[in-house]
Amino acid sequence: MIGRVKKWLGIEGVKLELILPESFKARDKEVQGMIQFRTMHLQTVTRIKVFMIERYARGRRKNKMVDEYKMGEVEMDLRIDVPPGEIVDVPFSVPIDRTKSEMDELEEKNFLFKGLVRTAKAIKGVRSTFWIEAEANVQGVALNPFDKKEIAMD
Repeated sequence: MIGRVKKWLGIEGVKLELILPESFKARDKEVQGMIQFRTMHLQTVTRIKVFMIERYARGRRKNKMVDEYKMGEVEMDLRIDVPPGEIVDVPFSVPIDRTKSEMDELEEKNFLFKGLVRTAKAIKGVRSTFWIEAEANVQGVALNPFDKKEIAMD
């Protein structure tokens, strides 16, 4: 009885871990990585969903505003049997579609304004953070395993 509940909740089930590069470049069109699966009992992964998010924060204290944008997403319908005690690696590639602000475009187009734009961003408290999230659907489990890791932009 307890074993069924553990399996249904995914307590001793598949564990998912993202293996990512430390950073990516602003001009990159995709980010490649690896997903590692491990488990204590034989289980089957039926779908993997990977997406990249940008958290764009600006302003300070009371005037602080934060938005999150989905930069890219990939879904893989597959069937992977994860045997107990073994690590199963699945490579992935997430396409990136980065929306640039007017300040970012001005900074890229005109090298004379680059320093001015960076100073203005620092004064306004503009900061972007990026992360990749992965979630796997596991057959017969109610709570799907997931992982989230931050990645820096060069």
